[in-house]
Amino acid sequence: MEHNKIDTELQNSYNDQQKWVLDSSLDSRGEIPVRARTGAWRAALFIIAIEFSERLSYFGIATSLVVYFTTILHQDLKMAVRNANYWSGVTTLMPLLGGFVADAYLGRYATVLLATIIYLMGLILLTLSWFIPGLKPCHEEMCVEPTKAHEIAFFIAIYLISIGTGGHKPSLESFGADQFEDDHPEERKMKMSYFNWWSAGLCAGVLTAVTVIVYIEDRIGWGVAGIILTVVMATSLLIFLIGIPFYRYRAPSGSPLTPMLQVFVAAIAKRHLPHPSDTSLFHELSRNEYTKGRLLSSTNNLK
Repeated sequence: MEHNKIDTELQNSYNDQQKWVLDSSLDSRGEIPVRARTGAWRAALFIIAIEFSERLSYFGIATSLVVYFTTILHQDLKMAVRNANYWSGVTTLMPLLGGFVADAYLGRYATVLLATIIYLMGLILLTLSWFIPGLKPCHEEMCVEPTKAHEIAFFIAIYLISIGTGGHKPSLESFGADQFEDDHPEERKMKMSYFNWWSAGLCAGVLTAVTVIVYIEDRIGWGVAGIILTVVMATSLLIFLIGIPFYRYRAPSGSPLTPMLQVFVAAIAKRHLPHPSDTSLFHELSRNEYTKGRLLSSTNNLK
């Protein structure tokens, strides 16, 4: 009788694991996700589409940025390289801010959505600067320098793209990984395959950018290239929104940078305090409460 009860409980536990996703994720209605209707590949494909379009747009712009500065904005090579490096540096640092916002406040899904909208705004402005008369690079057939309005619009556009990249880089891939439960054997295998397909989508975006998009910029026109990048990004945003019912969401759990900074602040503020002679004054967990690993011994050699 007792064995039958245990077998029944184990079977119910197994059935629950198969039906529900029990890794603290929630579905679009704020409830525990049903495995058969959420996550895994039915959600991950929408996310890979965003990565393809983001890499397509970024490298389509970054690859020819110095050429744009020298031929369209008529900057000398030294200034063009410096401006391109400034933009590249800001774009590289932005994921630090984006990751903090995602972890501490918005969560990965909201950060990706907001970043994509900002990215799309930058691409739209970049494209409009070629077609709106007041924002065109030149009002004449031949011009020595571009209009100030075009220059301002262009720089606002590319730095909006920097902000969008800063939201995508730390959140998008992780949000895709959230769609697979680590404790479920089948989904754990799918997760390994997901990273392979993620890399394939990324490389496809880069390859298309440095071949097709760069060719269009060079032979047809920057405005046409801007239209293509804008349409692709808008389409990927639409695809991302279609996937809302299928995603698994995780609430922001706090940035790992916050406790690290708290340690530095506390260490500086308490640097003049005397070293306690009794280790109980360190306010550490007791040996019985400390279950995640072994306790480190106190030492006087690392003051």
